[in-house]
Amino acid sequence: MINTPHDSVIVQSSGRFLIPLIQLFGLYVLFFGQYGPGGGFVGGVLLGASLIAGLLIFGPDGTSSETARRVLKIDGFGLIIFAGIGGLCLIGGGEFLNYSSFSIPGIDDSTRRHVGIIVAQIGVALDIAVAAVSIVYSLSDQGEDGSDA
Repeated sequence: MINTPHDSVIVQSSGRFLIPLIQLFGLYVLFFGQYGPGGGFVGGVLLGASLIAGLLIFGPDGTSSETARRVLKIDGFGLIIFAGIGGLCLIGGGEFLNYSSFSIPGIDDSTRRHVGIIVAQIGVALDIAVAAVSIVYSLSDQGEDGSDA
């Protein structure tokens, strides 16, 4: 990983402008992926890429790297969400991730499916974003010759 922030004012200014836009687009792709192309995987890739860009542009002491470190602390939480929503479908008497058996009292069938899909995709996006940032951090601990620093 680059140990110092990028020295170009243009790159830093572009990063301050583009990183929030990439994150907003990642959330858009995540939440509207069930209506078109996208979903949890693509949304997670976009969110992870924005965190990685913040690390590379602003260095390890920047605000974005602190956000990336916080993201690493929720490793496995996305899997718990995904498996939990599938487990709730099983408890409701259906198959794994069969959202019609997802038990929410007083809510119609189409809304249950919608909520189940969104929650499962959020779990996938969290896992993908954490995996991307984790890969960058694990690769940054190696020296230039490939040995541990």
